[in-house]
Amino acid sequence: MKKIFALLAIVFSLLAVTVSVSASCGGQYESPCQSYSMLVDKMVAKPGTSEYVDNLSVSDPRYKPSEFVMFKVTIKNTSTTTFGGMTAKDFVPAYLTPIEGPGTFDSTSRIISWDAGAFAVDEQKTYYFKMQINAQANLPADQGLFCLVNKAQAWSNTTTDDDSSQFCIEKQVAAPPKVPSAGPEMGLLLFTGEILALGTGIYMNYKLRGNK
Repeated sequence: MKKIFALLAIVFSLLAVTVSVSASCGGQYESPCQSYSMLVDKMVAKPGTSEYVDNLSVSDPRYKPSEFVMFKVTIKNTSTTTFGGMTAKDFVPAYLTPIEGPGTFDSTSRIISWDAGAFAVDEQKTYYFKMQINAQANLPADQGLFCLVNKAQAWSNTTTDDDSSQFCIEKQVAAPPKVPSAGPEMGLLLFTGEILALGTGIYMNYKLRGNK
């Protein structure tokens, strides 16, 4: 019986703590509860333009070997409180080399890291990255068309978010060697050669008969 009373006492004490915590904010005489959220938006530019889109599929314009690819990363504080010490990373896919942008690039992990700093409520910051596609000799030999995904992530002590963009690369196909066409000039040349061969044969036959 004592065990039952002890168990009930523990349950009621936990309920009291729960009510106390839930009433610490948002009540009639309490300050509003704080929300902790952020938004990361990763976009890629269409080839040869300054228009950014979320993704580029195989049916969209494609990049070519050695071309530059532009990415845009937007981080926004969508919470009701200020964020301090925001950290961001960009995960660079294979076959791309970072050229310009914030932060430092670790070639081993292929990650760009930078300190995004503090964010006030509803504040957003935008970052641009310029990357170059490898030369054709350094792309997959067995794939003429393939797509890559570039991911960005940001986080604070209380929340995190990430987003990705896809783009596609189409390798250039080497043109086959040009075969000379058998036009009228080629036909005339072949006909002339046949006449010469026939004339030589007749002459040799006549000469052999004359020597008999």
